[in-house]
Amino acid sequence: MAAPRLDLRALREPLGLVRGLQWFFSIFAFATCGGYSGSVSFLVSCGGRANASVSASFSYPFRLNEATFWPSLPSVCNQTWRQDVRLVGDFSSAAQFFVAVAVLAFLASMAALGVYLALLALYRRGDTKLPLLDFLVSGAFSFLWLVSSCAWAKALTDVKTSTAAPLPECRPPGASCFPAGVTSMGSLNVSVILGFLNLILWLGGSWFVYKETHFHRPAPPSPPTATPGAM
Repeated sequence: MAAPRLDLRALREPLGLVRGLQWFFSIFAFATCGGYSGSVSFLVSCGGRANASVSASFSYPFRLNEATFWPSLPSVCNQTWRQDVRLVGDFSSAAQFFVAVAVLAFLASMAALGVYLALLALYRRGDTKLPLLDFLVSGAFSFLWLVSSCAWAKALTDVKTSTAAPLPECRPPGASCFPAGVTSMGSLNVSVILGFLNLILWLGGSWFVYKETHFHRPAPPSPPTATPGAM
């Protein structure tokens, strides 16, 4: 087995360059989704009283059904709400799946870069299975990015719908409710874009890895055998 030796040539080739981009953009994919926190607010007026501001905070992993409006709506308007009001929906499965794929992609691309930089000669040796394994991993992550990005895009649409919904049981003249705003979800929109960008990067990277496998690169010719009686 070849001894590990740092070789920066891979970073100047598409094989290593694309892996570096995958590593870079996977960080931002899980950071923009996993680091989000926000709130939705309403102004509530009951029986001629001054408007009271109520808000519900939510964050990753977007279990909105656990986000309760505060101050407690039953205490703000007596008899209008009989119990605390919460947002609707649990979108944690799609969000956690997306973040998990991003974290695993970060680790996989970092490991691949380590192999390229330290074991490039071994990686490109004709009898090794490393390019084939690399190709299979690249194909698997391309599929995971496709599924997770689509699932998270749909979940984000549902999160926006839930946070834009009116307060239930808010009926004039007993109570009047006015939307006071929702925290911008621009970073979540960026996370979806980054998810599909990572899909493109992993699909493109799969092609460059495929070119390193024996399916694309022919095996080196065997050394000529000496014929009997040859001088």
